[in-house]
Amino acid sequence: MRKAVILSAVSVAAILVLIVSCSTPPPPTPKVNAEANRAKEIVQGTSTPDFPVTTLPQPGQSPGVTAQGIVQQAPIPGQTQAAAVPGAELSAEERAFLANYLSRLSYMVYYNDASGMDPRFARMAVTQANRYLIEKMGMSVIDFDQIEKNKKDQLDVYQTETGGSIGMIQYLAQKFNADVYVEIDLKASGAGGPGSYSGTVQGTMKLFETSTAQLLGSIAFNSPPTFSPVSQDGAISNAITASVWQAMPRMTEQAKALLGAAFSKGIRYELVVQGLPDAKQVSVLVKALSRKFGEVEQLSFASGDTRIALFGFMTKAKVQEAIYDAAATALLPDMYMVYMRGKSFTFNSGL
Repeated sequence: MRKAVILSAVSVAAILVLIVSCSTPPPPTPKVNAEANRAKEIVQGTSTPDFPVTTLPQPGQSPGVTAQGIVQQAPIPGQTQAAAVPGAELSAEERAFLANYLSRLSYMVYYNDASGMDPRFARMAVTQANRYLIEKMGMSVIDFDQIEKNKKDQLDVYQTETGGSIGMIQYLAQKFNADVYVEIDLKASGAGGPGSYSGTVQGTMKLFETSTAQLLGSIAFNSPPTFSPVSQDGAISNAITASVWQAMPRMTEQAKALLGAAFSKGIRYELVVQGLPDAKQVSVLVKALSRKFGEVEQLSFASGDTRIALFGFMTKAKVQEAIYDAAATALLPDMYMVYMRGKSFTFNSGL
């Protein structure tokens, strides 16, 4: 009888151990960063987007590059992480509008054409940035050749509309309805000979808000050496690819965060009114606009045109409607829109 009791106790203990072991959850699986792995594969030679690639030995890691070659963000004067969070004073409806707006930002990527950057490498960098926007974010992009063509074809229109008051790239970004335009600048170097070419690049991506050309931030990148048996340009191309694909996720996240802070009082639109006769009439119009928008700021006044900044959580269609309503209230019933470019509206007073 005693023997049976002992065996029974052992059986119960075994069953308890089995239950505990079965109920213990498996260790968590680490999250995979697809973009980081993509760039890492390009650098290490396990992926060949354009040319065969291998990483050269790296006895010392270059400053500004992590073990995986991840780009480092340049510090932004006066910008803190907390400042990137939209204001908590917004209503639920305004927060929802802003969140939806930031999730659908559009970008135009180009290069710093004043830096003397090699046009071949400029095209490579812009092409890779556009590939990221297409493949990873499902966006439509403004092709490099399309920008180049418009720089020539739109020159007369640009001069007529702006008088050179804004840069051509900002003008094109507005024309293509981009919220942010990204300017890439880099320096590339190569070495080696037949069968063993290496390349490295270092540079920056600068982010500008299209309406004002305000610098939002800057991201620095610095690639580890990459190798190609085909050509020196092949090695440099792979270094550019690795760097750009590492920088793009940081760029898009920084754009959302900084614009979220900048738009905490509303999306910024600009109204240009031609032919207002005097400052008194401008004052009446500004007062009428203030009833339609969260904030209104008169930027300038001249007999030729008056510039007014409008801030509100509304679409461009609603902005246009609100301007017409304000014009009627300000006794300008014949005011009409001449053209719209990006978030800038040009009206004629009708007087």
